[in-house]
Order: sequence, then structure tokens, then C-alpha cells
Amino acid sequence: MKIAVLPGDGIGTEIVDEAVKVLKVLDLKFEMETADVGGVAYDRHGHPLPEATLKLAKEADAVLFGAVGDWKYDQLERKFRPEQAILGLRKNLGLFANFRPAICYEQLTHASSLKPELVAGLDILIIRELTGDIYFGQPRGRRTSPDGNFPGAEEAFDTMRYARPEIERIAHVAFQAARKRNKKVTSVDKANVLETFQFWKDVVTEVGQQYPDVKLDHMYVDNAAMQLVKSPKSFDVVVTGNMFGDILSDEAAMLTGSIGMLPSASLNASNQGLYEPSHGSAPDIAGKGIANPLATILSAAMMLRFSLNQPQAADRIESAVKDVLSQGLRTADIWSEGTRKVGTREMGDAVVAAITTKTITKS
Repeated sequence: MKIAVLPGDGIGTEIVDEAVKVLKVLDLKFEMETADVGGVAYDRHGHPLPEATLKLAKEADAVLFGAVGDWKYDQLERKFRPEQAILGLRKNLGLFANFRPAICYEQLTHASSLKPELVAGLDILIIRELTGDIYFGQPRGRRTSPDGNFPGAEEAFDTMRYARPEIERIAHVAFQAARKRNKKVTSVDKANVLETFQFWKDVVTEVGQQYPDVKLDHMYVDNAAMQLVKSPKSFDVVVTGNMFGDILSDEAAMLTGSIGMLPSASLNASNQGLYEPSHGSAPDIAGKGIANPLATILSAAMMLRFSLNQPQAADRIESAVKDVLSQGLRTADIWSEGTRKVGTREMGDAVVAAITTKTITKS
């Protein structure tokens, strides 16, 4: 099994180091190769996604990704900005299905911004379509406006678009996932305003007829944003487009106590995947050793389950994370009175110790 390890920028190196450490203690036969991506790749190679990095990612069974981005690159031409690396990987690997689970661990109910009774037992799976929508739609650019309220003025434009096959395949992913959970899908759209999402709603409804055992609801995105705060446990599987999914999954992250707890998986039709924490590169805390590595470690568990066919190893990691939280260890983002604050490396070491202890106990 070959894993492409792409730490990236900011805290990316620190958190990926801890995930790699956890993977190594499992004593599985991995081949791991590291490459530059994002801002560090631009500095060293002149492009955020060098050809060698893309080649490695294509050849690997899975990609373990840290984070990209730094304010110092904001003035670069858009095609050279670090964020283009992740967009390029999604496009070139065909990673159309993004899984973002939002789980509130029992030990972290008081870390959430909502009342404990609203988030206790929370387990939502947001499935975001990842290669279409306004992020990739063409045409896009800047021009002199030919019409509208200000003809002749400078304007910028992007195109929101979805083809039927794009919607059908992500809808099938959502319904199949729901069958393994609580058999409920909420499709989020803006069909009352956008033709693109009226089409989305129509196609998802058609696909839903193939899954009579799964309940399908439709919800406008603004209402979905409100209901995530008002009644988050009413959701099971949420499926939506690229932009809405980007926003809602980050909102859902805060229900769990910290975005530092949220892993993610982005898969193509062959189950080759890119696994990364849902948070960003956090350049303001990079190098301080205080970042939460658990989202990255949990992303590694998803990688074992979805792309590397190692579900038992994934279970071991997830169980170890729960054990560490039960021990009262917390990074700064999830710390509260009565718990012990630890750094990035110490948290990773604790997960390794929890895995090792259970292995010794079993033997």
C-alpha cells in the first residue's frame, strides 16, 4: 500500500507528523513517500502543485494531506496561490465525493458552543460534491460589463453549473451511505432562486426513488444553516453541492467543539482518496506546537477504512482517540477546566500509547 504524504504549509507539517507516527505504530506494510505541496512547493518549485507531486498522488493508493495556505501568498496570481494545489488534486484525481463526519464525542459535549443536550450523541455525515459547482464552472474571469445595472463597468463573474451525471453519482453515494446509518438523507439546495439547484433537486428526487427504504428531505441552504444550530441531531446524511457543502461542513465542525476534531475524506470512483483535516493551515500558530492533530489522525483512520481496506486498524485509531479524550488530555482548542492541556506532539504520543497499550493487553 502506497501513501503519498503531503504536509503542506503552516501547521500541516506538525499535524501530519503525528498522523504518520500513529500509522507506523500499527505495524502495517505501508510505503510512504513525502512531497511538497502548497506555498512551500511554490517557494521551492515555482508552483503549488509540482508535476512530481501530482505524479506521486496519482500513483498512490491514498493521499494523506495536511493543509495549505499563508497570508504572504495572497498577492500572487491566483494560479500560483497555495489553495490551487488542493483544487488541482481534486480535479486530476477525480475526487468528487467529500465525506465530512461531524461527531461530538461524549467527552467534548461541554466544548461545543451549543448546550450539551443539543449535541450529546451528535453524528452527522455531510457529503459534499467536490469537483463541480461554482468552484470549477466555466466561464469565469473579469471583463467590462456588457449589460446589467452598470454597463461598461469592470466586473468579475463565475459560473455555477452541474451536469446530470455529476448530481446522480453524488446522490447515489449519499443514499448508499444512509443505508448504513439511520436511512435519512437531507438534500440541501437553493431551488427557489437558482436554476442549477432546481435541477439538483429534481435529479436527487429521481435517484431517491431507487432507494425506497431511505427517507429523503429537501431543505434550502439558509434553513439548513439555521437548523444545524437549532436542532443538529435531526440530521443524518446531508448531501449538497460544492459551495454549500464547504460552508455547512465548517459550521457543523463547531458543533463538535472544535474544527480541530473534524477529519475528511475525498474519494473518486475507484476509492482512491485524499484524506485531510477539515481545518486550514493556521499560520498564526504554526511552529508553536499547540495545534490539535486529532482531525488528521482521524483522517488517517478514514484512509485505512475507505482506501486501504484496513477497517480493524481504523477502529484501533478511533478507539485510541476516545481513550485519550477519556484520560482528560486536551489541546488548547478543546481545553476546559478540569482537563490537562497538552501540545501537538504530546497528543500524538498519547494516541500512540493508547494503541500500544491495547495491543499489549490483547497479546
